[in-house]
Amino acid sequence: MNIPEIKKDSRGIPTLYVDGKPFFCYSGEIHNSSASDLNYMQENVWQNIKGMNLNSLIVPVYWEMIEEEEGIYEFASVDGLLQQARNEDIKLVLLWFGLWKNSESMYVPGWMKKDLQKYYPVQKVTGETINTISPLCDLAVEKDRAAFTELMKHLKEKDSEAQTVIMVQVENEIGIMGSARDYSAPAQDAFKKQIPDEIALEFGVSGNWKEAFGDDAEEYFMAYYFAQAVERIAASGQKEYNLPCYANAWLKQYPWNPGSYPSGGPVRTVHRIWKITAPSLYTLAPDIYVPYCVDIMDEYSYEDNPLFVPEIRKDAVASSYALYAFAGKNAIGFSPFGIEDLALNPDSLEKPPMEVMIALNIDPSAFDITGSKECLSLTYDLLKQMEPLFLKYRGTEHMKTYIKRNETDFGQFFRFESYDIAIAYSPKVTAKPLAAGVIIELAQDKFLIAGMESTISFRVKEGEAAHAEYIKLEEGRIENGIWKPGRILNGDEKMAIKLGDKPIVYMIELYKF
Repeated sequence: MNIPEIKKDSRGIPTLYVDGKPFFCYSGEIHNSSASDLNYMQENVWQNIKGMNLNSLIVPVYWEMIEEEEGIYEFASVDGLLQQARNEDIKLVLLWFGLWKNSESMYVPGWMKKDLQKYYPVQKVTGETINTISPLCDLAVEKDRAAFTELMKHLKEKDSEAQTVIMVQVENEIGIMGSARDYSAPAQDAFKKQIPDEIALEFGVSGNWKEAFGDDAEEYFMAYYFAQAVERIAASGQKEYNLPCYANAWLKQYPWNPGSYPSGGPVRTVHRIWKITAPSLYTLAPDIYVPYCVDIMDEYSYEDNPLFVPEIRKDAVASSYALYAFAGKNAIGFSPFGIEDLALNPDSLEKPPMEVMIALNIDPSAFDITGSKECLSLTYDLLKQMEPLFLKYRGTEHMKTYIKRNETDFGQFFRFESYDIAIAYSPKVTAKPLAAGVIIELAQDKFLIAGMESTISFRVKEGEAAHAEYIKLEEGRIENGIWKPGRILNGDEKMAIKLGDKPIVYMIELYKF
């Protein structure tokens, strides 16, 4: 039996395979506490996501519910989620809310919270403690490892045939807020010791952490110990059931100093440490609420780190980012956060207080769901129908993607074999997607264009004494990679190829005169 796995396709592109076939996660992540009540899930999540064209859902499982009594494991909540997902024909990506969630230890069992002498927290340099159990606390990491391993053992027993669960996130947005590092006594001793041999070899440095890394020492030190803890937990679980595992990052952002974002978490600047120390993770994933989403997707997608976006803003622009992620960055998955909200009336939705968004540097427009459900649903459907084409053309010069990156980005210019293409972006409008699209060169004079909020024009190559003109301009749709034509456009309609605020597809055949 083929369990879900990440492996490279024939072009060397890392791809998730489920039941032996490529699987792209058109997903959404639910709110943190939604999965703690199966009745709530049935009434407020599964009902709300109908019609969104999701094929997967990202849901938490909670250590505090699984091991309410120390050493006694109860998986009724997990089994209920599995059954509900099967009933809805939806795959699951599980979030392991273990020792750390959003840098704090908020989902650990009550018996651990009551014994902070044994399971000691991080300390600031002043001696003040933080609600974050130290990754240097071996006893705490061991308890997490044991519970996670039991979870994976249970999944293998209950789900290896159905393969409802296809991936697992280990912890959530880990790191230390409010301090660059842990100053507890064990951490102080470790900080003064020589850096580990593998880190010294990778970076070509020596000495203790401060001698080796100077101003970056505190964050690198924490990255090493958090990564070491996650590796210990993930590797143990995978020995029982070898599902793909990843860790996610609260982004490095203004004011940029470690501790203003979770220090030690898998932000891009410490990926080298995480990659060496936690090899069981197939990727390090960004949670994206900043306005410069495209830059983050570019930054986090590289040869050894396939793009998976477990959390992203849920306004209408998310649909544009989804198109770019899958068609442009070969993403394994994409998931707006609080996906069940998209079915609600935008005016009824509670948004984080403005002071919280300011403190966390979150773009307030990220929570405006006006128009989001329809845009995302149409985009996910388009992506699903275009999968055969993506698998055929991705990684080649015949497929190119574009997206409006910022307010001063007005368009793109592509060169193909016989024609050049100029794309003009529509201005950004509230509650509408951004300009985004994909162009596939099916033959030297035949193109498929899919996208939104942009205008396309074809040009002959520089120096050619000719004009580009249409033999045929068709609107239509894609069904399982097959073109289904609609109207043939001519006359006034062909003066400009305009893509509006909903995804649209054109087939174009050209000639020169």
